[in-house]
Amino acid sequence: MGLFQKFKEGLKKTQARIVHELKRIITRSPKLTATTMEELETALISADFGMTTTSQIVAAVKKAYETQGSNGLDVVGIARREIERNLSQSDSRLQVQSGQLTVVSLVGVNGTGKTTSCAKLAHWAQKNGQTALLAACDTFRAAAIEQIKLWGHRLKVDVVAGAYGADPASVAHDAVTAALARKADFLFIDTAGRLHTKHNLMQELDKVHRVIRKLAPNAPHDTLLVLDAPTGMNALNQAREFHKAVKLTGLIITKLDGTSKGGMAVAIQRELGLPIKFVGLGEQPDDLQPFDAAQFASALFDAETEENAVSAP
Repeated sequence: MGLFQKFKEGLKKTQARIVHELKRIITRSPKLTATTMEELETALISADFGMTTTSQIVAAVKKAYETQGSNGLDVVGIARREIERNLSQSDSRLQVQSGQLTVVSLVGVNGTGKTTSCAKLAHWAQKNGQTALLAACDTFRAAAIEQIKLWGHRLKVDVVAGAYGADPASVAHDAVTAALARKADFLFIDTAGRLHTKHNLMQELDKVHRVIRKLAPNAPHDTLLVLDAPTGMNALNQAREFHKAVKLTGLIITKLDGTSKGGMAVAIQRELGLPIKFVGLGEQPDDLQPFDAAQFASALFDAETEENAVSAP
């Protein structure tokens, strides 16, 4: 399955809801009234695009209507272009260190999918002909250590782990040492879930990163906040506070296939200026995909998907 098809399949719940609603609002009336504009705004906010992006789309629709009238007014196309323009403003690639070890740290609250995302990132690296190691730095949950070991076994990726309750910074030290000795291309670090309000846990995360930097200058090269898409706009508060406490370089949005509120990805990137680097579109290893603004926007507003979804029993 190609990248566009993966986006299309993963976003079909969000897509079916928003496109159907936009078309229903526009086709009901030949004129773009104040009531129509208010309904458009409500539909976009309900899909969690956020107030800033919603206002931008509504303004673009109003401008197009004033220029050409309702004849041929493509509201869905306008929304797609505005979303793509917003999402294309930042670089979504990992900060790969050519010929050297690239260290990527995954952070976030509990239950967002950090451990699974770490494993899937290692799989992505392998598919691109590169070598990767996993570091089990979530030592507070014995289940997290076992989970990442199971993923490592499944994907044939080596995992550096300590005992339950071990010092996460010590595990990180051993993992970086091993990755450097093996000349690995990537080291993906699974950190414990933590609330941004827990000062001691945020200090511990800072310690992990300091230890890493002693062995690999400027590492971690990417610190990615993993957010759960079904959380919707509540994830924005998580992202805002984590960004204050940790030097984030980007986002991973998981579980986009399980929500109709996929617009939250757009809202958070627009609000914080943090690029979305990967998105989770399913449970299989290949379902964590590098983010592509054009493909994402096209899949989000693809008419064919909407027609199929609406006609389904």
